[in-house]
Amino acid sequence: MKRIFVDEERCLGCRSCEIACAIKHSSSHKLEKAIQEQPLPISRIRVRKDEENAIPLQCRHCPEPCCVYACIAGGIRKDEKTGLVVFEEKKCVRCYSCVMVCPFAAIKLGEEEQPAVKCDLCQEEEIPPCVRACPTGALFFGQAEEFQELMEKRKKRGKKNALLNIG
Repeated sequence: MKRIFVDEERCLGCRSCEIACAIKHSSSHKLEKAIQEQPLPISRIRVRKDEENAIPLQCRHCPEPCCVYACIAGGIRKDEKTGLVVFEEKKCVRCYSCVMVCPFAAIKLGEEEQPAVKCDLCQEEEIPPCVRACPTGALFFGQAEEFQELMEKRKKRGKKNALLNIG
């Protein structure tokens, strides 16, 4: 199953991924209109920052998702065919059990009367908007093996670049 992976060393904390996600999940799908919508569209990805690091957080579509077992309304389920953790907003009763049990803090509280929200990997898109929007390539969409290969290439390239800069 394709997922979103994060190269933590490349994330600048610019929040471009959050904006792209919110626009994708807005009614208008346009930035200039989305910022005027009420309620404002909610991003399904969140960038957590501290003094030194930033990391994008989104649903990991876990093999054994705690949120599925915690959802008292049956609004979260694991799709056997795709492996995705699917959220049916209409079934959400706003108990937020899913929010409390998610080990990645990937499920967000909805505004006012809105249900909770989580990443759906934008299945209708070839590449999720959050990944496309990342200016540094910190987000990667693909298989785990592909991400590992990319990280190994980046590591080797980093060592070569460091050697070139010494002299």
